[in-house]
Amino acid sequence: MQASRYLVIDFEATCCDNGSVPRDHMEIIEIGAVMVDGASLAAVDEFQTFIRPVRHPQLTPFCTTLTSIEQKDVDSAPLFEEAIGQFKTWLYQYRDFVFCSWGDYDLKQLHQDCAFHKLPYPISASHANLKRLMAERQKLSKKPGLGEAIRLAGMKFEGDHHRGIDDARNIARLLPYIVGEARLRR
Repeated sequence: MQASRYLVIDFEATCCDNGSVPRDHMEIIEIGAVMVDGASLAAVDEFQTFIRPVRHPQLTPFCTTLTSIEQKDVDSAPLFEEAIGQFKTWLYQYRDFVFCSWGDYDLKQLHQDCAFHKLPYPISASHANLKRLMAERQKLSKKPGLGEAIRLAGMKFEGDHHRGIDDARNIARLLPYIVGEARLRR
């Protein structure tokens, strides 16, 4: 999969560990996006915003602990429609990119939120599941989680795991192992 640019996205969403936020009621609370040059595989730009949830406006303690996103972050954030508008303004400075995420969760969550808010799906590019592509490219027996993939690449995770912008940055660091020539040392 070669592209002029790779749009690496990671969403964080409302969540719980006790059933109080059903899977189909989860809402995006952070967009983290990194635009990567297809030739150099270097990050060229970033976008980050929190989003104020409406179905479950109060974050669960589990969600705050997992993501490090605090209630004050989302209370002062734009609603989904405004945040997506800001994201699209940033995104469509660029042309000819592939939408990439670690697995299919982000793709499904964005479709779910757009449907709930009755907004058109905002990304015109095709989607690539980088977790699957890395496993295939590196001939791994199973698809690794993001933290495991960073470890397999001999790197240390930078930032906070389960923070959208930090996860997107770390996923972008893995692109040489997915679309480039880098090989895992085993």
